[in-house]
Amino acid sequence: MTAQPWRRPVEVLLVEDNPGDVRLTREALRSSRRPANLTVVGDGVEALSFLHREGRHEQAPRPDLILLDLNLPRKSGSEVLAEIKTDDRLRRIPVVILTTSRTTRDIVQSYELHANCYIAKPVDLDQFVAVVRAIEHFWMSLVELPPAD
Repeated sequence: MTAQPWRRPVEVLLVEDNPGDVRLTREALRSSRRPANLTVVGDGVEALSFLHREGRHEQAPRPDLILLDLNLPRKSGSEVLAEIKTDDRLRRIPVVILTTSRTTRDIVQSYELHANCYIAKPVDLDQFVAVVRAIEHFWMSLVELPPAD
């Protein structure tokens, strides 16, 4: 496979309230073959504000990929996912659920709400980094992402 120059970095929105997981995700994406701009928001309300470019997020870039935790303050990841997938301007953005929950209820609900995939966070730090790198490889190297509007 020949390396291909990309026009711009991939815009990734990480919706995560755990500072340790944010740090590990940032570290894992640093070694990405394709440049990525990682924006982090810590709760569901701020995620929707960012996506709708409201308030201090007025100049926010449209994400090419969203990494979404389910267990968030103020508005759950499931509520955020439901709003994303019912909004004509946002529904094409791939959403990867990256959460600690392994419950069948959360998995089924996420897919019913049209999550693009569901990944349970490993407890082991090295495994967590490996999972983020696998997400990066798949979504930023193999998959053709939809163009921004």
